[in-house]
Amino acid sequence: QVQLVESGGGLVQAGGSLRLSCAASGRAFNSDTMGWFRQAPGKERDFVAAISWSGGNTYYANSMKGRFTVSSDNAKNTVYLQMNSLKPDDTAVYYCAASQYPIWAARGRAQYNYWGQGTQVTVSS
Repeated sequence: QVQLVESGGGLVQAGGSLRLSCAASGRAFNSDTMGWFRQAPGKERDFVAAISWSGGNTYYANSMKGRFTVSSDNAKNTVYLQMNSLKPDDTAVYYCAASQYPIWAARGRAQYNYWGQGTQVTVSS
């Protein structure tokens, strides 16, 4: 059974940083793309960033470039999202997801078939 478990969310002041973790288990993820999404209250779940397990290639939503960094530790089957210079607009539930599509195709919710339960990030002004 595939499991994705996020952690690291919390309350932070504007300008601060958080690092989210996503621990993956249940099968081999070597060829998968791992993605981060976020959903603010009353809004759609939006793509944030993705990384390929095999080559470490990364891709970011335009609004996240320069502030967010996605990385992975293959030995630990864990993906991270480092978030810097956080803004109140970054407040959302952040989800980790796994896709069997290559990173160049895994840019929307429909391409991801495994999801974590989400972790709340709240940025105060």
